[in-house]
Amino acid sequence: MGLLLRLRKEWFIIGIVLVILSAKLQPSVGVKGGPLKPEITIAYVAVSLIFFNSGLSLKTEELTSALLHVRLHLFVQSFTLIFFPLAVWLLLKVLALTAIDQWLLRGLQTVGCMPPPVSSAVILTKAVGGNEAAAIFNSAFGSFLGIVVTPVLLLLFLGSSSSVPFSSIFSQLFMTVVVPLILGQVCRGFLREYLERRKPPFGAVSSVVLLMIIYTTFCDTFSNPNIELDPTSLLLVVLIIFSIQISFMLLTFAFSTRSGSGFSPADTVAIVFCSTHKSLTLGIPMLKIVFEGYEHLSLISVPLLIYHPAQILLGSVLVPTIRSWMTSRQKAVKLSALQPV
Repeated sequence: MGLLLRLRKEWFIIGIVLVILSAKLQPSVGVKGGPLKPEITIAYVAVSLIFFNSGLSLKTEELTSALLHVRLHLFVQSFTLIFFPLAVWLLLKVLALTAIDQWLLRGLQTVGCMPPPVSSAVILTKAVGGNEAAAIFNSAFGSFLGIVVTPVLLLLFLGSSSSVPFSSIFSQLFMTVVVPLILGQVCRGFLREYLERRKPPFGAVSSVVLLMIIYTTFCDTFSNPNIELDPTSLLLVVLIIFSIQISFMLLTFAFSTRSGSGFSPADTVAIVFCSTHKSLTLGIPMLKIVFEGYEHLSLISVPLLIYHPAQILLGSVLVPTIRSWMTSRQKAVKLSALQPV
């Protein structure tokens, strides 16, 4: 019974493995021009559906309570969309001297360019008992900001495929990302009470569509005989990803707990998770648009596919430790407040 519950809980990660294996066994089904017609069903329908779903599920009406904590929001967004990609870019200058596959290294850069996720940082902040309102605000605001900033960062650090002009990239981004997201928010305004009452499985819907996108991406890869994935490079990338996550969590923790920072222990929890987590749900569709035509698109996607479960695994393991730290700090603050001056 415990195994069944575990499988149900981790169904998405299992799904990623299964769709990649399926793509390996029968790549002709999901290639361009194949039976699934991914150039239409994925590039337009699936991507639009993910962002419409995001717009429908984002509780922007609940963000006003967290709106005034400007310093916290500025810290999180600056760290995740400025410091993170720059730090990874500098790291890749060193890693480029090694034998690690260059496409996987480019994939690490795409991870750095991604906005914060819609859900995982919020879930972990809530599990610890941190500032959930701040986590919700930064996840939602980061998602909206990422629509503009992430493609610009990707083009800045990596360029685009020569077959697709910039104007075409941004017009497709507008039609398949911005418009569905706004439509989702408008529909939420009319359906708010129904959505709150019925609580549709927004996360599951996005995850299923995401599995389709991952499947067709890897079908393109496995149908191309010139592309091979080096197992040693893959293992090294996994180690690098965990190292980046741990280092950045420690860095954000150190900055937000230093004297005079003005952040409470609950704020620190939200900062640590929101600043270091990256969105797979928004990231994969954006890569699909910006790098349309890249034969190495799936290799570029691999680090993001690894980063997603890694951040959830690492965060879940650290929840009890961070919770006990936060509780002890909050007690210490209360005791110091009660001390006579």
